[in-house]
Amino acid sequence: MQTAVDLIGAVPLFEELELPLRQRVQAISEEMAVPVNHVLSRQGSLPEYLYVLLEGQVALSSAATSGATALIEVLHPGDHFVLASVLAELPYLMTGRTVTRSRVLAIDAGRLLKLAEQEAALANTLLRSVSRDFRTMVRQVRDLKLRTATQRLGCYLLARVKDAEAITADFRLPFDKGLLAARLGCRQENLSRAFAALRRYGVETRGSRVILHDIPRLRLLAVPDDMAEVEAV
Repeated sequence: MQTAVDLIGAVPLFEELELPLRQRVQAISEEMAVPVNHVLSRQGSLPEYLYVLLEGQVALSSAATSGATALIEVLHPGDHFVLASVLAELPYLMTGRTVTRSRVLAIDAGRLLKLAEQEAALANTLLRSVSRDFRTMVRQVRDLKLRTATQRLGCYLLARVKDAEAITADFRLPFDKGLLAARLGCRQENLSRAFAALRRYGVETRGSRVILHDIPRLRLLAVPDDMAEVEAV
């Protein structure tokens, strides 16, 4: 059976920490089971916890003063949110809501900051992680400005392929196409047109199942980033 400290060590954010430090992080953490559509963090509120998703999916969205909302990201197990707000002790810029029944690790934000002040290894780990988050955000902004919806969809599908040498691939989308459209910064009808445009590049869909028949050809269209730079999605 996995112990609480083993659980902390299995979280990518903390996996490089030494056992005594993982134990100290565990001491300020609580494992929680949460239902669908449960708000974990609310835009505009000060962070009480750093959340790590252990099971399920969480959608991060942001709302304008007009009431319009935009989906920023859909998180998967191992992802954390929202570290930048915790470190800066500033209000959340996004609302985190569960898409499925989920299990999360809630780490006390104030006590985590105090621990980071005492432990350079933890501080370095948190700084590296928030730097990676920033790079991911820059890539997303760049994609919105420089790639068409069809290219963005192509890049997303290519990022689902784990074998860098594969010619074909067969997998299922991790969430529904409505969420995928929002994740890619387009409307659902635009996503449908993008999937239709990708048929000539060997992309076949059967519900949530996606079959890539010609990955090299799709890569020529989408021109994805160097895969060494792309983090798992």
